[in-house]
Amino acid sequence: MWFVQPKKNYVPEMPWERTAEPEVMSWQVRVRDYNVLVANIAFLVITLLSGSVWFFSAYSFLGEDEYMPAVCVAMFFLMTPVFMGMTHQTSIIVYRLTDKGYEMFSWKPQIDSVKPVMKWTAIVSGVAVLVATFFNPYFILGAVGPAGLGLIALSMGNASSYQELVRGAEHCSASWLDVEEVALWRKRRLIGLRFTFHTSEGVTQNGYRTLYCKKGEKDKRVAFIREKVSEVPYVERKMEVFEGGMAI
Repeated sequence: MWFVQPKKNYVPEMPWERTAEPEVMSWQVRVRDYNVLVANIAFLVITLLSGSVWFFSAYSFLGEDEYMPAVCVAMFFLMTPVFMGMTHQTSIIVYRLTDKGYEMFSWKPQIDSVKPVMKWTAIVSGVAVLVATFFNPYFILGAVGPAGLGLIALSMGNASSYQELVRGAEHCSASWLDVEEVALWRKRRLIGLRFTFHTSEGVTQNGYRTLYCKKGEKDKRVAFIREKVSEVPYVERKMEVFEGGMAI
């Protein structure tokens, strides 16, 4: 689930670039690294629309069918976690800090759970269609759906470019010497390090690189960073958060 922190320690597995620099501290966290207010509103709207459709369908079947109203209500509750999976996606982010700088790796783990769900859905529904075919040969046409799900799951497992896309993999490495400001948003346990970026198109941009902290650890993390960049300003403020480890 989106709110469960990963038990596996990913720190030793990351292909760190700063391996020559001794590690001072490292941690990993699973967070919704984007504007959660917008996502929560989207989830509310989708849920209300879905509820309206399914409960209207249930009402329309009252007095006509014994089971369909219950089926419609059950479908609403079954679809709600699916909608939450769309609006409450999370990223696993791993940080490693040294005396000279820091590194970050992040990715979305949802693809790892979607593939087996699609595979087993294809298998179970395929068996159901096969059994139904013994009673009515025309049910063989229904095998198109399970076969399609199976092919999609197979392509998801083998296409590295697709996995990279849906994982939203990100990597960042920066020196403390380039930090221009340190910001802390206590409500979201979020540290922002302001940098100036020069894009390949020759455009200069300025913004925060984000470091998410676990509960009770933000003061320890920000104290270490402030020690390394003691000459730059420090502020406590709310930040506008974007995917990809950026904020303004």
